[in-house]
Amino acid sequence: MIRLAVISGKGGTGKTMVTAALADLLPGRLVIADCDVDAANLALLLRPTLIRKEPFMGMKAACIDPDLCLQCGECEAHCRFDAIRHGGDTFQVDALRCEGCAVCVQVCPADAASMQPRQTGEILYSETDRGHLVHARLVPGAGNSGLLVHAVKKVAEERDGDADLFLIDGPPGTGCPLISTVSGVEMVLVVTEPSVSGLHDLERVVAVSRQFHPRVLVAINRYDLDESLADSIEQWCDGEGIPVVGRVPFDPAVIESVREGLPLTRAGPSSALRAVEELALRIRTELADLASRR
Repeated sequence: MIRLAVISGKGGTGKTMVTAALADLLPGRLVIADCDVDAANLALLLRPTLIRKEPFMGMKAACIDPDLCLQCGECEAHCRFDAIRHGGDTFQVDALRCEGCAVCVQVCPADAASMQPRQTGEILYSETDRGHLVHARLVPGAGNSGLLVHAVKKVAEERDGDADLFLIDGPPGTGCPLISTVSGVEMVLVVTEPSVSGLHDLERVVAVSRQFHPRVLVAINRYDLDESLADSIEQWCDGEGIPVVGRVPFDPAVIESVREGLPLTRAGPSSALRAVEELALRIRTELADLASRR
C-alpha cells in the first residue's frame, strides 16, 4: 500500500476539493482518511455511510475526589493554568483549562487529586463509493489533535491494510497535525495558491515534509488569479527539484460543486475538472514509478 497525503501550507487552497476528486480518479482499492481533525469536512463531499464510531481518549485530566479533599487550596494555588476553582464546599477542575501537567497531584497532601482519562473526540469509520473513510471529530477546545491524527491513520491501516492506496486529506499548516499526517507516507501533494502567503507557506510545509523523506509534488490551484505569482511558485519548485504536476484554473463550477456537496468529478464538465483529471494522470505516473522502485 502506498500512502499519499494531500496537504497545504495554509487553509483555503482547495486541498479537500482536490482530495475528493482524486478519490474518484485514482485507480485501485482505496482507503481514505480525513486527518484535518480540527475541521474535518471531506465527508461533506464523499457522503459516507457510518459503519461504527469509537471514542478517542486524549491526554488525562485532573480530577478531585470531594470525599478526600481537605479544602487546603494547594491545588488551586499551584495550578498555572487556572484550571482549578473553589465551588461551594469543594474544589473542581475545568477540563478545558487543564493541561494535564499533574502538579495538583504532586502537591495534594490527601491524595484527593488524580489524573483520569478523558474523551476529547471520536473516530468514525464509514463506507463510501471509493472505499472506507476514516474521519474524526475533536471536541471544541480540546488539544492533542496530533494524537488524534495518529489514531485515525492507525485505524485505517489496521482495517484496510491490504488497500492499494491510502489517500489522506491532511491539515493545513506545519504544526503537530501536519507532522503526524506526513510521518510514514511515501508521497505528499502540496496544494498551493498564487499569493505571497501561498508561496511562503509552501516553502515552510515542504521544509517540514522533507524531514520525513516522502516524494513531494505540488499543484497550483486557481493559478490564473495571478499568473506571475504562479510562475514564481513554479520557478521556486524547479529550483528545489519539485515537480509541479498540475495547474487548476479558477472555475465557478468548483464553488457550485461544493455548494451541492459533490466532488468536482460528479458535477459535470468544467475547465477545473479537465485540469484535475490531468493532475490525476500525472499522479498516477508518479505512483507507478514509486511502486516500481519499492
